[in-house]
Amino acid sequence: MISYSHKEKALCKQIYDELIKAGYRVWIDFDQMHGNVMDAMAQAIEQSNTVIICMSEQYRKSNYCRAEAQYAFQRERKIVPILLQKQYKPDGWLLFIIGQLLYVDFNKYEFPRAMQMLHKELKVESVVETHTAPVRPKENTVVAHSTAYISPPEILRSSIVSENILEWTQSRVQDWLLGHNLRQLSRLFTDCDGRSLMYLSKYINNCESQQVLKVLEADSLRRINESISLIELSCFHSLMHEHKKRLQSMYSSNT
Repeated sequence: MISYSHKEKALCKQIYDELIKAGYRVWIDFDQMHGNVMDAMAQAIEQSNTVIICMSEQYRKSNYCRAEAQYAFQRERKIVPILLQKQYKPDGWLLFIIGQLLYVDFNKYEFPRAMQMLHKELKVESVVETHTAPVRPKENTVVAHSTAYISPPEILRSSIVSENILEWTQSRVQDWLLGHNLRQLSRLFTDCDGRSLMYLSKYINNCESQQVLKVLEADSLRRINESISLIELSCFHSLMHEHKKRLQSMYSSNT
């Protein structure tokens, strides 16, 4: 489901078109809602697993947008915030809803790059989501509202995935990072394959921790404009340690 203000209709139409091209099944109506508005909004959220919140000043001021976002929050739906307005910083109730969630800035990045980042955020959920059927409005209710119901595309995965990290492609690395909920690192390590991860892990182990943090922090601010997450970095370090032990076991069994 996409929740947005009609002031951002043009950009949201672009996002909608790209989701369709990527294989998502999307129901959307860009006109204003008529009939039993609250019932239709509640039904839409209840039948959705993910809510994309399109942040702007107009969105924050809209009572309908606020009702959508708050109901999605109460129903514990996955929330993916994106920023559509230049120089706008979430505040008030909107800041409370998104909390510390990472958001995709469609002003900072070129549109193709921003869509790539949005796909990554949706991809985490799409691994386990089932298809969401379009909402059927109640009789005599005309649904014409700024929402979209999104079902993820089929993810084609090989039934056999190499456990040897040295053989992983960039795509496999992204799947692995997102599968372990390391979303920030998936953005930071966009161009890394499995061998690159091993080199990075070796660098982290062999260098002084403060030096490593300083370098990674600078790289994170430069590439994605975010401070490095120590929690994600710690999880990454632990996971890589397990892969190293697995590699050593594989090589020892072959000798």
